[in-house]
Amino acid sequence: MSFRLVDEGEFGFGWTIEERYARTSHALAAAGQVWLVDPVDVDGLDDRVRALGAPAGVIQLLDRHNRDCAVIAARVGVPHHVVPESLPGTPFEFVRVARIPRWHEVALWWPEGRVLVCADALATIGFFTAGGGAAGVHPFLRLAPPKRLATLEPLHLLVGHGAGLHGEETAETVRSAIATARTGLPRWAARIARSTVRARRR
Repeated sequence: MSFRLVDEGEFGFGWTIEERYARTSHALAAAGQVWLVDPVDVDGLDDRVRALGAPAGVIQLLDRHNRDCAVIAARVGVPHHVVPESLPGTPFEFVRVARIPRWHEVALWWPEGRVLVCADALATIGFFTAGGGAAGVHPFLRLAPPKRLATLEPLHLLVGHGAGLHGEETAETVRSAIATARTGLPRWAARIARSTVRARRR
């Protein structure tokens, strides 16, 4: 499986699968421990994780984002936490994004490092943004966007689809994505429709 490393920093690293929807996973390093978030298995993953610290757990932020979470957790001998509300003993907080039938999702917020990790709530690939900004809300959440995310001040936005965003402008990008989610829906739909037509003509 072809992949590339993304989002490398003091907090850890990410890796993106080279495919249409760019599934992205992350390893977060805190106090000598490493937490894997929505991981897809790739060659050399275990060695790279252990170079950061001792594996402590696998966190699945979205109930339908099974990916390889259970397989990896079993292989490295750590707990598999599915859509957790809290994880005592860790520096992480969790923000509820969606709780509807067949869609339970939380976002991970790491206040100390100002790191926000989203599964599907926000992403940076074109299917989410449709050219309307650096990050966009999932199309199915645009009518009821996760407004609590706009109250945070992330320096790093790590997403489940695409490379993340980094820098002081990240917080404003998140606020803008949330604020324009509803009003930008017609533009998103129009751009996706045009992209679909162009793809069919090829």
